[in-house]
Amino acid sequence: MSTARLPPTISRRGFAFGISALAGGLVLRTPAAFAQAQAQALATAKPVQPELTAWVVIQPDDSVLIRIARSDMGQGIFTSLPMLVAEELECDWARVKPEYAPVAEHLARKRVWGNMVTTDSVSVRRSHDYLRKAGAQARMMLVAEAASRWNCPAEECTARNSVVTHGPSGRTLRYGALAQAASARPVPENVALKRPQDWRLIGTSTRPFDMRAKVTGQPIYAIDVRVPGMLHAAVSACPAYGGKLKSFDAAKVMTLPGVRQVVQVGDTAVAVVASSWWQAKKALEALPVVWDEAASADVSSDAILKTLQQGLDAADVVVGHRIGDVDAALASAATRVTADYQVPYLAHATMEPQTCTAHVADGRAEVWAPTQNGEGTAQVVAQTLGLDPSKVVVHKCHLGGGFGRRGLSQDWARQAVLIAKAVGQPVKLIWTREEDMRHDFYRPMVVARQTAGFDSTGRLVGWKIRLCGSSIFASLAPHFMRNGQDLSMMNSLHKADMGYALPAFEVGYVMRNTAIPVGFWRAVNYSQNGFFREAFLDELARASKQDPYQFRRPLLAQAPRTLAVLDEAARRANWGKAPAGVHQGIAVVEFDDALCAQVVELSVDKDGGVKVHRVVCVIDPVFAVHPDTIMAQMEGCIIQALGAVLTGEITFKAGRAEQSNFHDYPLLRIHETPRIETHIVASGTDAGQPWGAVGETGVPPLAPALVNAIFAATGQRVRSLPLKHHTLRPKA
Repeated sequence: MSTARLPPTISRRGFAFGISALAGGLVLRTPAAFAQAQAQALATAKPVQPELTAWVVIQPDDSVLIRIARSDMGQGIFTSLPMLVAEELECDWARVKPEYAPVAEHLARKRVWGNMVTTDSVSVRRSHDYLRKAGAQARMMLVAEAASRWNCPAEECTARNSVVTHGPSGRTLRYGALAQAASARPVPENVALKRPQDWRLIGTSTRPFDMRAKVTGQPIYAIDVRVPGMLHAAVSACPAYGGKLKSFDAAKVMTLPGVRQVVQVGDTAVAVVASSWWQAKKALEALPVVWDEAASADVSSDAILKTLQQGLDAADVVVGHRIGDVDAALASAATRVTADYQVPYLAHATMEPQTCTAHVADGRAEVWAPTQNGEGTAQVVAQTLGLDPSKVVVHKCHLGGGFGRRGLSQDWARQAVLIAKAVGQPVKLIWTREEDMRHDFYRPMVVARQTAGFDSTGRLVGWKIRLCGSSIFASLAPHFMRNGQDLSMMNSLHKADMGYALPAFEVGYVMRNTAIPVGFWRAVNYSQNGFFREAFLDELARASKQDPYQFRRPLLAQAPRTLAVLDEAARRANWGKAPAGVHQGIAVVEFDDALCAQVVELSVDKDGGVKVHRVVCVIDPVFAVHPDTIMAQMEGCIIQALGAVLTGEITFKAGRAEQSNFHDYPLLRIHETPRIETHIVASGTDAGQPWGAVGETGVPPLAPALVNAIFAATGQRVRSLPLKHHTLRPKA
């Protein structure tokens, strides 16, 4: 299967800007035809196949094309999203073929496919309603056409497995024979959707569509793209944040093999364009470059940490949530517990480094991008080049990892089109691993101070949290801020997130932005706030001489879903009965209407070697569309989170990131990966209730569950990450 097919609603002969998936990669038609052909094709485009709704195309051979507006980065949406449509369409699942909805056509048709952004685990939970509706609409149109041919009421007809059957007579018509005429019928607006108990496809672990294709190397990733006449670019941005490009000597490398051009990219970067990427990379390494890093001299991790720690006592705090008078409750408490926590900057470290292919000619641009936001990429390209978005075509490729890096942060797209414009030919830009690691939009460094109090009976009477760190919204999406404040930095600590019933509580955030760019890292602010919250709860349980699991239960009396997930995790892990020498830690975190509890089992040897034996994970996603995909996502979340807890850290000195590749920013290896058990408890009963997130939900509970288990094993509190800074170390 190739997901780089030409959009089915535009003629292949008429769409000269299009691409075809061939054995050798992607083929671009001649540049001379760009402007006229694209404008004509988009202006006169008529479906060459019967489009029942914008999402569903049925061909005479009964094959069903289902458009995918979101981006696939391994989270399984090329299976789960078609399942939502097919459930209501009642089509032959074996004949379904998913494909990306084309961005250019999306814009030309007034955003017919809705929101294309793939962040915040939205693909299923924010698409299920209109995708199921699209399937039901298409089914009703097919049934109406069959009923018209048979001159019978539509109520006498049923649809199943791509066949419409007339009940009284037993006559049948296949979808492929009905689709052309049915597509001319009006799309019904009011349709009845199935109840969850009537679903037959949703909730099953049918074989993923792209499994065989990925195993055999068929899907096109951005790094695979090849177009005729394409050149290759390697780029180097100023190694120090806040610095600028001062000068470079292009003449020194122009005679090197394959070198075509040296391009200044804005005021912070320079690129070498050559016949091959390796030639471009080697020439870039030889290029004499002078950087102006004076503004970055004082930018360091130590200085930033000091600024954040001072911010905990600052007056410019924004309170995100308050219950009762927490200061009075703490002042009258019989005992108090206070602790400071901190987390470091983290890189995304996607397996496919940042890459983008671009061609800019005749006032138009075409890009092949591993984007989590196809429409956003089109807008960024248009803004960068001063074009109308209608003059930009974005071909979405599969992503070799995203984790938030390829959403709002589109620096790679800007660079690619600027280089392509300067060169006048198609150019594929690929960042080196070092460039990718040192020029990220990192998960922010954040510090937290927490204070809680107990009365004389040991009852928790108050809890106060102060956070300080750089705002992600200020860095990437200032339009999301409220009165200049980023309330999302307190996610996981609001009442709706917490679940815990507390007589007095307050969480506040102090914003301290720095020269280091920050961005959305898997689970975003839940990843650090879940750690702060659940690790401190373990401290409170121990301080009150209670079992950490039992300590949480009465606090969750008003949150039955959360309590059920916590109880199930404890039951599945056989809480309190670990083998000799093995110790347990527990945590539960809500993430966008889903709930996840985890129990970590580990041992610590006499030299501080930490061996994680098992992680028991229980998730309530409300509805489980494709259970096997959910299990895979939990495993991915846990592996990524565990690697971050053990060794993950980006540090800075004089504005420069000190880590550069996997030798000093290691990811978890197979031999280090523990046994992972995932259990799904889908609590949903009404499809109209909020559906839970999946792709990030398994990240937040891991860190606190692990450090809580370390305390159970050693009596040592871990309040700062990663573990490598303590007397502890990962043990294979």
